[in-house]
Amino acid sequence: MFLTPYFSTQENQFQFTRQQASHFAKKVAGDYNPIHDEDNKRFCVPGDLLFAVLLSKQGVSQKMRFDFSGMVSDGVALHIENKCDKEAAVVDANGKEYLHMNREGAVNQDAAFIEHVVTNYVQFSGMNFPHIMVPLMEEKQMMINCQRPLVIYESMEVEFNHLDLTAPEVTFAGATFDVEGKRGLVTLNFDFTQDGEVVGKGVKRMVASGLKPYNQDDIDDLVNRFNECKEAFLAQFSQAA
Repeated sequence: MFLTPYFSTQENQFQFTRQQASHFAKKVAGDYNPIHDEDNKRFCVPGDLLFAVLLSKQGVSQKMRFDFSGMVSDGVALHIENKCDKEAAVVDANGKEYLHMNREGAVNQDAAFIEHVVTNYVQFSGMNFPHIMVPLMEEKQMMINCQRPLVIYESMEVEFNHLDLTAPEVTFAGATFDVEGKRGLVTLNFDFTQDGEVVGKGVKRMVASGLKPYNQDDIDDLVNRFNECKEAFLAQFSQAA
């Protein structure tokens, strides 16, 4: 399985080390959010990694909704709880829920298809910053706290027209940033296309907290730090290879 390097399994439980989660964020999703850095005090496992493991075990359904309700740290033993045919959740040993999935319609269990859908989606999802977020913040003249940036994955929905597919690609279909005081809701729309035809649609929602008036110098500094982090990681990885 393509996710094997990024989590460990024992019996019916799975968990993540900081390195596994951080490397998934950077290598697979292209996500350099500092909250996924191995040495970050506020470290959490990427929501896209929870999503990826859940789909790898449950398959891709024609219609799905994912709600994120908690931040997972390293070393937390998790398992999938099937509540009924149409609901499943990622929970810990105490029953605390971190990710809830509702699903309807046909299910595709083909491993290659699941890998393709997951990889394409998380690579799109990882583009949030700076490619999508910065223009949205500039437009609204409000920005995240550049010293302690915090943008939390809230939910994601996807619906395919059918699942007789092999390699649908995710394409960006526009975004909005709704600001209310110091809190903002970022909504990303995307399509799944194959052979030039739209075969599915989706939407991802994130909550940005601690918003403040937009300052271009602060944003430029944050983007520079993001790019430096990315370049340093890629250089280290290429040397290790």
